[in-house]
Amino acid sequence: MPSSKFTYALPSGAPSPVVREEQIEYGFIGKLQNLKYEYRVDIRDRASLERNFREKFEALNRVHLTDGEFARLLDEIVTPDVFAAARTLRDRNAFTRDDGTPLNYTLVNIKDWCKNTFEVVNQLRINTDNSHHRFDVLILINGVPCVQVELKTLGISPRRAMEQIVEYKNDPGNGYTKTLLCFLQLFIVSNRTDTWYFANNNARHFSFNQDERFLPIYQFADEANKKTTHLDSFAETFLVKCTLGQTLSRYMVLIASEQKLMMMRPYQVYAVKAIVDCIHQNCGDGYVWHTTGSGKTLTSFKASTLLKDNPDIEKCLFVVDRKDLDRQTREEFNKFQEGCVEENTNTGALVRRLLSEDYADKVIVTTIQKLGLALDENSKRNKQRKKNDQLTYKEQLEPLQGKRIVFIFDECHRSQFGENHKAIKEFFPKAQLFGFTGTPIFEDNASRVKVEDQQASYQTTVELFQKQLHAYTITHAIEDANVLRFHVDYFKPEGKNPPKPGEGLAKRAVIEAILAKHDIATGQRRFNAILATASINDAIEYHGIFTELQKAKQLADPDFKPLNIGCVFSPPAEGDADVKQIQEDLPQEKEDNEVEPEKKKDALKAILASYNSRFGTNHTVSEFDLYYQDVQKRIKDQQWPNADYPHAQKIDITIVVDMLLTGFDSKYLNTLYVDKNLKHHGLIQAFSRTNRVLNGTKPYGNILDFRQQQDAVDAAIALFSGEKSGPQAREIWLVDKAPVVIEKLQTAVQKLDGFMQSQGLNCAPEAVPNLKGDEARAAFISHFKEVQRLKTQLDQYTDLTEENAAAIEHILPKENLLGFRGVYLETAQRLKQQQAQQGKGGKEADGGAADVEQLDFEFVLFASALIDYDYIMSLISRFSQQGPGKQKMSREQLISLIQADAKFMNEREDIAAYIATLKAGEGLSETAIRDGYTRFKKEKDATELAAIAGKHRLSPAALQAFVDGILQRMIFDGEQLSDLMAPLELGWKARTQAELALMAELHSLLTKRAQGRDISGLSAYEQ
Repeated sequence: MPSSKFTYALPSGAPSPVVREEQIEYGFIGKLQNLKYEYRVDIRDRASLERNFREKFEALNRVHLTDGEFARLLDEIVTPDVFAAARTLRDRNAFTRDDGTPLNYTLVNIKDWCKNTFEVVNQLRINTDNSHHRFDVLILINGVPCVQVELKTLGISPRRAMEQIVEYKNDPGNGYTKTLLCFLQLFIVSNRTDTWYFANNNARHFSFNQDERFLPIYQFADEANKKTTHLDSFAETFLVKCTLGQTLSRYMVLIASEQKLMMMRPYQVYAVKAIVDCIHQNCGDGYVWHTTGSGKTLTSFKASTLLKDNPDIEKCLFVVDRKDLDRQTREEFNKFQEGCVEENTNTGALVRRLLSEDYADKVIVTTIQKLGLALDENSKRNKQRKKNDQLTYKEQLEPLQGKRIVFIFDECHRSQFGENHKAIKEFFPKAQLFGFTGTPIFEDNASRVKVEDQQASYQTTVELFQKQLHAYTITHAIEDANVLRFHVDYFKPEGKNPPKPGEGLAKRAVIEAILAKHDIATGQRRFNAILATASINDAIEYHGIFTELQKAKQLADPDFKPLNIGCVFSPPAEGDADVKQIQEDLPQEKEDNEVEPEKKKDALKAILASYNSRFGTNHTVSEFDLYYQDVQKRIKDQQWPNADYPHAQKIDITIVVDMLLTGFDSKYLNTLYVDKNLKHHGLIQAFSRTNRVLNGTKPYGNILDFRQQQDAVDAAIALFSGEKSGPQAREIWLVDKAPVVIEKLQTAVQKLDGFMQSQGLNCAPEAVPNLKGDEARAAFISHFKEVQRLKTQLDQYTDLTEENAAAIEHILPKENLLGFRGVYLETAQRLKQQQAQQGKGGKEADGGAADVEQLDFEFVLFASALIDYDYIMSLISRFSQQGPGKQKMSREQLISLIQADAKFMNEREDIAAYIATLKAGEGLSETAIRDGYTRFKKEKDATELAAIAGKHRLSPAALQAFVDGILQRMIFDGEQLSDLMAPLELGWKARTQAELALMAELHSLLTKRAQGRDISGLSAYEQ
């Protein structure tokens, strides 16, 4: 089989030039050859790729296919669906041969991935009808392309490199959807010194519009979380053949509910390996300290499922407490493995599965409560079985006592301090117990636990689980940008002596402060918040005062937009076993409900009535869990913009006591208002509700503390910071104070000014179009993006003083800011189009073009949550209704506002042109404005499409019908433009340059319209 060994060396005495992409590629392939990969210099096109795959396939499956059979096999397995291809790669599949006999086959050796062949190819060209791409380096496993490596010479942002790959994938008819490249599982991007990787996925999971929500991208790290960024070191660790095989087969997760591939992060892999090794060596128990928000559930669940193949283990139980088995957690478990958690299984079903010899029952997900009932001779069900002369559950389980059983506990500190832990250890003497926690119990934060008749003592996580197996602390997670830092505002009322630490303010004063700061804290309601209160009575009172105060503000100010307030606390148990179990982890609520339970129940009924009235629901106290689920869903559905889910259906602030302060995750929750004393792990858990990563519009988690708990915050940071503590931990955990960020903003503006001066221009928005050359325009983009990033951060500070605000306005006046945003978007849009064209060329850029290629535009920083389509239509209507010279906002200011917002990038010219047709004082209603704009757009679109039809001698009506059909399928069926355009639905294959040009024009037109509909809803299809 052809192969080649090569090295690259500079001529003797030659100067050291900038290392080019070609040199990096040669060196990388040489490194892979040292790792025993075979270099296939002969595989450079689609035909040779398929030939090699056929050889490997036939050898693996011990079969010889006819040419017709192989063509049919390719037709069956090649698919544009990345998720379906990933399943085919990992499964045993069936194929019917020409003579009707079945062939069960695999594409790779799925039992032992290390025994596959590993080959490397470079500069592979894939030419399809509409796509001509060249791929730097591909890794083939048994002839299947599984890994693509894109190499750069530039300091390109990893997100930009990811975007570039997605641009390739979105080309109509690209090789990723029509060839064996559909099996790519992993992308690696490197400029030699900086290396990142991410999972392949379908187009809908990548987004680079103004929302910028997309899959994570990783750097490799060792067990101590030290990064491995150089390409050579990365290859020597991550790309060792067996390691890569394990990564793809064991540490990638296929999430069926979302049809998505997900990579496990390095620290997750190390934790899983530590547990598996501990079990293999049978060396006791252990716990994993992985911070809140780091994906503990996935890690622990993956560890349990990998034990299926261990013959020494009889059963593996993944144990959660009852509170975790709400809808959120059931869905999370089931998306990792379909149907693994049943909603209403009982203790009897658990016992049957424990005794089952079925391989499918080897890993069992259960609750600590069901397990406890099974092992408790005095439980109600066991007593009933004795009475009926039946074996108790505990007696039935006796055959397992001598077996090796593994217990993995999710959030082990919640339910393991007590009788359940003791009962498991006694009944299963050969059991190994493993716990996961984001906030371990140390001596400093331990509670007294009484064990039998012995004196109460402090009990810690290490006492229960013997040893720590792996740690990934919140300090690590913040440094890796896996979770956000915190901005903590210790609120002090004006003109009064500040309250002492732990003391609360009057509730009315707290609410007034929240109403004044909420829009700032949440990025103009882009996000939502939780108000943590000290008791159920406090929560009830807060709900009432919020209602009263907001009604008064509406009467006083018609423009005041009230916040949607939710409130959730558990009802009195009244013998309800489910509520009792819910309250096991809600100590304050359990205690509160023992005093005047009827009064609290009546208050909860009133809160539910208010909620039902606002949201059109029908919740009752008797079905409290359904209400609780609905509240959680509305918090998570905050995602903005979302034309199908208007603000009226969202919750701005949820008032809680204990609920939602642990275990609840939402990327759209960014603020915690605290009127409750918190400390240690309780404080960290509550704060961590706010710090899930979304995009550049969410720079940190916001905490507004009304109880002056700075000492408690400092103590918690010191306790849970891991190796780094003291001032260093505080610098990592907490954002800079406002004056520090203002100083950074001033420096960024000065750098922008210096750059503009260096170009012989004033630092003014109107001067930007006069910049000469792409290099200068690219430099402007980089400078102003940093300015906007700092401004976005300051915009969400709740503790800015008047002096701070004045300093910001002096550094960057609002009018200048809007002007710069407008020219930034105009310049960025032009450069982005150029960037895409360069990417399609597949050539390494140089000079000014290189600066364009490496740009990462981050449009999300330039999209306001406040200024949406409805808001703009309202402003245009006001402009129309007020006479000349009497408008609050002139035509020019209105256009400037639109041009400064990224949401309108694809409609800015249309909206501005429409405004130009209106006259001040026409008195048009908002409905008339909307209808007028819809007509304006339809006329303009029809004219544009007619011009394309005329140019290519097509029927305007037929072309319009085709475009309408594609738009409807995108809007109503959620299909992707790239998927719709790929089959060339006009009925021909593009053979001529004219036909190719037509497809390009239609793709551009449809892309623009598809992006435009995100702003204006269904546009022409609204009716």
